Formats: sequence, structure tokens, C-alpha cells
Amino acid sequence: MRPLRILAVDDEPPALDDLSYLLRGDHRVGRVLAADSSAAALRLLEAEPVDAVFCDIRMPGLDGLDLVRVLGRFAHPPAVVFVTAYEDFAVDAFALKACDYLLKPVGGERLAEAVRRVAALLDAPAEPRDEPREERTAERRAPGPERIPVDLGGVTRFVSRDDVAYVEAQGDYVRLHTAGRAPLVRVPLAVLAERWEPHGFLRIHRSFLVSLRHVEELRSDAGHWTVRVAGTELPVSRRHTRQLRDVLVRWAPAPGPDTV
Repeated sequence: MRPLRILAVDDEPPALDDLSYLLRGDHRVGRVLAADSSAAALRLLEAEPVDAVFCDIRMPGLDGLDLVRVLGRFAHPPAVVFVTAYEDFAVDAFALKACDYLLKPVGGERLAEAVRRVAALLDAPAEPRDEPREERTAERRAPGPERIPVDLGGVTRFVSRDDVAYVEAQGDYVRLHTAGRAPLVRVPLAVLAERWEPHGFLRIHRSFLVSLRHVEELRSDAGHWTVRVAGTELPVSRRHTRQLRDVLVRWAPAPGPDTV
């Protein structure tokens, strides 16, 4: 793969210098441009496209999130890595399909992992020479299952939406229950329910959102309904019971040839 072209964006000169220095030290990076504002970044991008943008979020004027929304309208948007001192924007970042989310101060190893993710996103098997470049780029960047950035002890990990069995509301946060861990993410359950409903999730209670593919059993006991999801029994509110039963029937697998 050819060396990466990267644009670093930060309104604080020391932070911008440090980020640019670390990026230039990575053997996968061939060229690093630097901009001290989103407006300056857009001017640079008009003259020279890049493979990825590593940008701060809180900046005067057009902030990092606004910048990435503009980049999303490009014919061939660059990969995006947010580099910020604030973890509160992680949900907005994954909604914009960021490749990674780094918390300042960023160490060399963590930055190298972000560069590796960018390279993996852009890399693809060799394709026929007569295939248009635009088609190759679109195929490389075809979106997969949504990934949620989670801060675990100062390290940002990504949880795939498909690995989440159910979501539990905890105040302004939600807990994502997966096999082996249940990290907290700052996002209202109602927002996540609306975003994930088209992908096989259903609100069953004011405190719970479940993945239909992980539902094992629906049970009624003296008029009180519960559902077993990934080995855990969860309450189903009366107002959600009928919808859950109807949806589960539609999600049930079609009978096979050996079914009696």
C-alpha cells in the first residue's frame, strides 16, 4: 500500500505540532499536512486530497464535528480520526462513522493503532485494472455494522452493534451488554432505540432495548411478561408486549424441510 496522506487539524499550536510529529514518525505515513482551523483544513483539501483527517473537536468557529459533516459530502470522503481531550463526544463521533476516537494526551502506541485502522480501512485486495477507481474506493469504504467507541481505562475500544445483546438505561448513560463485558456509553436510550430499530433492536421497557437475534424466550407468568436475552431475564412492559410478540413471530426462522 502506498504511504498515507494525512491532514492534522487542531487550533492549539503545541497540540498540532505534537500530533504532526507523531504522525510523521509512523512508517505508514508519507505526507502530513497541518491546519489550525476547520476553515484552513477545507482550503488545504481543495488543493490536495488526503486519505485521513486527524482532528480536534472543540475549535473556534466550525468545530471538528461540523468539519466532518462537511467532509461527508465529498465525493470521496477521507477517513476520520478524532483527537480530543473530551470523551463526551464519542457518541457523535461514532454516528459520523469515525474510524477512531483518541483521548489527549495521545501516546505513540495509541496513535499507531489509529493509523493501522486507517490503513486497514483503505487497504483492499488487488482488483482488475479496468475497474474504475471510483468503484474501488466505494467498495473499500462500504459501511459495516455500526461500532460504538467506549473508553476503558484511558483506552478507546470499539463495540460492534451486532455484538450487543441488550442495552440498559442508567440515567444519562446506557450500558451495552455484550459477551464478557458491559461498558457504559453516554447516550439516551431513546436515541439509541430510534437509531438501532431498523437493525433488529426493539424497546421492551423504559429501561431496556433488546437485540431480537439474541432473544431466547418470551414468557408470561400471571400476566407479567419477561424475555430471556443471552441468558438474562428482562421485564417487558405491558405497552410493549404485543409489539414484541408480533415482531418475534416475523423474526422466527422459516420451517426447514425436516420440520414436522
